[in-house]
Amino acid sequence: MSSSTTTERVFNFSAGPAVLPEPVLEQVREELFCLPGVGSSVMEISHRSPAFVGVLDDARERIASLHQIPDDYEVLFVQGGATLQNAMIPANFLVDREQTADCIITGTWGKKNSQDVSYYGKLNVAWDGSETGFTRTPEQSELNLTEGAAYCHYTSNETIHGVQFRDPPGVGEAPLVVDQSSDFLSEPLDIQRFGLIYACAQKNCGIAGVTALIIRHELLERSESRLPRYLDYAQHAKGASMLNTPPTFAVYVTGLVCKWIQETVGGLEAMHRLNQEKAGLLYELIDQSDGFYSGHAQPSSRSLMNVVFRLPSAELDAKFVAEAGEQGMTGLNGHRSVGGIRASIYNAMPLGGVQALADFMRDFVQRNG
Repeated sequence: MSSSTTTERVFNFSAGPAVLPEPVLEQVREELFCLPGVGSSVMEISHRSPAFVGVLDDARERIASLHQIPDDYEVLFVQGGATLQNAMIPANFLVDREQTADCIITGTWGKKNSQDVSYYGKLNVAWDGSETGFTRTPEQSELNLTEGAAYCHYTSNETIHGVQFRDPPGVGEAPLVVDQSSDFLSEPLDIQRFGLIYACAQKNCGIAGVTALIIRHELLERSESRLPRYLDYAQHAKGASMLNTPPTFAVYVTGLVCKWIQETVGGLEAMHRLNQEKAGLLYELIDQSDGFYSGHAQPSSRSLMNVVFRLPSAELDAKFVAEAGEQGMTGLNGHRSVGGIRASIYNAMPLGGVQALADFMRDFVQRNG
């Protein structure tokens, strides 16, 4: 990696589309004009060609390897992001309108997921953190679960509020469905605890345009050919993620990000340790600032991906963002619904970027506190 690349690029703390690993960007640049051994760009070749089928299979196999996915699960790639999944999940898993879906709502994205359930069946909000401003995840004892629920959905990491589950909730026999769009491939998971994991790629494992799914085989049978083909998970599995033309370039980049996690970072356990170290730098500084920086999430629910905090006034928030930008740190504005500051430190954010932000925060409080 050349020094000019490092100095010309800013530290991008955007919540998404978000930062990519520099080695991935460099490989994309090298192969953009001509994929090795193919003679054309990956953006030009047929999705049915052996070259692209190899790209697709490689991305699928790398996700399966990273998570040690059992044989009774399928890795799929679809389009439409989490917004389409909000409809596909109840469409596939609620077989009739008398069935109930449990939803645990810890922020904006969990709330959005619950809004389409009523088209297909009954909704039970098992827990809703809105009354306290979405500052934490629930205790197990607080969950109001439905006996015989068709599934239970939760969002593992809420980007807007900086709230993250430390462990998956216990939901009994109901298949556990999780939106991992902002913390996919950030730590090891016991895949057998889940019925469906889904993640749009542009926050933590690639670029906008593709959504990765890990789904248990038995759940593929629920649709029973009663849905339009594109809404049917089973049809996507039968079509090997090529029911229609897949987002070829986005799948290619996801495969490269998975390769980077495997070969450069050293796997998901190493990735998790690095993410803990990065977040720890910022949270320690927040806690030691005598209230100048105040975190949004309660300490037990703090996100390793999105560090959300505010300063004593909106004017200082704006000054912080402006001065950070002048020093090559961008994308720090909090979401418009929450305000303040949001530092998104996904997998690809280098430790050096977080250290630079911590140094800036330390200097800023000394000058303005």
